Amino acid sequence: MKYFVTIGSQTHEVDVDGSHVTVDGVGLEAQLAAVSGTPLYHLLLGGGSWTVAAESLEGGGRWVLGLVGERVEVAVQDERTRGIEAGTGTGTGRRVAGGGTVRAPMPGLVVRIEVAEGQEVDAGTGLVVVEAMKMENELRAPRPGKVQTVHVAVGQAVEKGASLVTLASPEPSG
Repeated sequence: MKYFVTIGSQTHEVDVDGSHVTVDGVGLEAQLAAVSGTPLYHLLLGGGSWTVAAESLEGGGRWVLGLVGERVEVAVQDERTRGIEAGTGTGTGRRVAGGGTVRAPMPGLVVRIEVAEGQEVDAGTGLVVVEAMKMENELRAPRPGKVQTVHVAVGQAVEKGASLVTLASPEPSG
């Protein structure tokens, strides 16, 4: 099965055939095993081993992954869906830059707030650090913007989906 995985502004072609995975033309052996009762998975890929936290986001085909202390949002489309959306001119590939609320991907404890209301941020800027299952997860700005509201405080427990920081569209320069 062929998939198109978008991370930031880059899209990668991923072909999965059992335990053999081809990413952008490079073949790798892969195994993925869920850790029962958690959002964690053990990933063996090309001889390397990682533990990955995976949470689905609203809108289907969108995920947030936690890997080696980084948080990454990805969008995944299978070949059929991509073809249909390309043919009809629909799809989620056209994101509007600007505002949005960053939400907790899982329950946890706010250990650091790295921004202040009114601050301009770039895509990838650290916003809030949430500790979950003894791991610190830095939640980053998915796009450039201005911090409109910080909804949490250090030491606050948050549930999955809780609003952490709301970003407004960046101020036009000129």
